[in-house]
Amino acid sequence: MKNFEKYKRFETIKLKDRTWPDKEITKAPIWCSVDLRDGNQALITPMNIDQKVRFFKKLVEVGFKEIEVGFPSASQIEFDFLRKLIDENLVPEDVTLQVLTQAREHLIRRTFEAVKGLPRVILHIYNSTSVLQRKVVFGKDKEEIKQIAIDGVKLVRELEGEFDGEVRLEYSPESFTGTEMDYAADICNAVLDTWGASKDRKVIINLPSTVEMDTPNVYADQIEYMCRSFKDREAVIVSLHPHNDRGEGVAACELGLMAGADRVEGTLFGNGERTGNLDVVVVGLNMYTHGVDPKLDFSNINDLKEIYEDVTCMTIPDRQPYVGKLVFTAFSGSHQDAINKGMRAYKDSGNKTWEVPYLPIDPDDLGRKYEPLVRINSQSGRGGIAFVLEQTYGYRLPKGLQGDFMHVVKRATEKKGELSPEELKELFLKTYNDKSGDLQYVSQKILDTEEQFKRTLTFTYKGKEETFVGDGDGPISAIVDALNQSGHFSIDIVDYSQHSVENGSKAEAISYIELKNLKTGNIYFGVGMSQSVVRSTIYAIFNAINRF
Repeated sequence: MKNFEKYKRFETIKLKDRTWPDKEITKAPIWCSVDLRDGNQALITPMNIDQKVRFFKKLVEVGFKEIEVGFPSASQIEFDFLRKLIDENLVPEDVTLQVLTQAREHLIRRTFEAVKGLPRVILHIYNSTSVLQRKVVFGKDKEEIKQIAIDGVKLVRELEGEFDGEVRLEYSPESFTGTEMDYAADICNAVLDTWGASKDRKVIINLPSTVEMDTPNVYADQIEYMCRSFKDREAVIVSLHPHNDRGEGVAACELGLMAGADRVEGTLFGNGERTGNLDVVVVGLNMYTHGVDPKLDFSNINDLKEIYEDVTCMTIPDRQPYVGKLVFTAFSGSHQDAINKGMRAYKDSGNKTWEVPYLPIDPDDLGRKYEPLVRINSQSGRGGIAFVLEQTYGYRLPKGLQGDFMHVVKRATEKKGELSPEELKELFLKTYNDKSGDLQYVSQKILDTEEQFKRTLTFTYKGKEETFVGDGDGPISAIVDALNQSGHFSIDIVDYSQHSVENGSKAEAISYIELKNLKTGNIYFGVGMSQSVVRSTIYAIFNAINRF
């Protein structure tokens, strides 16, 4: 790219004695959803009133106590939506609505008309303060821009006396990150003085990265600077409103909280103008993975995703953190093996602390399932293949069989691509449980003495029925002896395992045989299934021989 020289960094602050790098996030902030305003205005087709009501109810269910419902003075549909919430008593007692308006007289007056009947409201006023906006958009100097904010707050305070409920003021110096920090502090302190802010009459000072302009550490420096610069810090609720132009909104929010912020505004899954708003779900669940209660409930994240996509007509990417279709899916063989072993170790240990490789969170905590964790393609290893068969169908493949089947799967996936669990099962049974070979089982009968077992085995080989009596110290060795006596085969058992598996309303025994052809030295595997343990073993032996 040749034109990089036409860009330059906006220098806002050099904070030499910053303290935020040593801080940790130990509690949830005050959350405010701006999905119905900031998120809605970014949609190709904005939500209608019914969709807004449905989304509002879901936000309440998730646990938001502050919800910005719109810009009622700028749009009739947003005015009507707000009136519907009020007139139909749809706002729970513990939820506070927030409404946005520019610091302009006619818009502020119209906003007060819209909120009549609410017991309390957060009235959010803003005007842009950045160098670029002052110069290019408004053509005003610093004092003129500050006076816009002061006059807006004066009018809100005047109209507050005519409002039956409680008014909480929120002020945003829009384009805060492009504003000189000493000037941002000056204008915010003027707002606090005009309102008469105190510990008992707090003002929300919202510090938005309206356009994300720098690295997250710079935003954190700006927040720490502002927290130090308020005349009375206890009179202020410091709020963050990060955008995501540089793809760093989540990091900026987390560092901003470390720098002293009390409150966060954002949207579910990061919907917003340009590259989006802060993703509240990611920040909340990041806290959760550190053992901090986010005070928001994402335990049914698939339902949240479904409603979000339905009302916004947006599609959540497959790799979106926590909710994306593929975020709990491993294609890499080494990853699959580690997940498989980690899941078993976690279940067996009884430890309450989640420790599974490659999975920073238990999918079950989000209402997601384990089955999609591992998907099978040409990159898959034996651990992942075994994991899918065990988790989905209850098959517990021994290690030798895992390795053998891995090569079968690789050949299939190189031709076809990804295999579903059902296709994987079909391939497994077709390979190791195929009863269509030359050797077919007919019957067997046990003859036992105090010292040994004898088995009378009847089978057909290439269509001819034959019967032999085998000796052994157990049923398996007796069956092998009978087959070897026939002269058709020379075999030995290398490994054997067996377990039960549910098949509908009945349990079946499944047997795994690793068989050596003594004539060639080659190893073959077979699988057998039957409600009879002995018969499942015989089927496994026969199926292995038929693979010679």
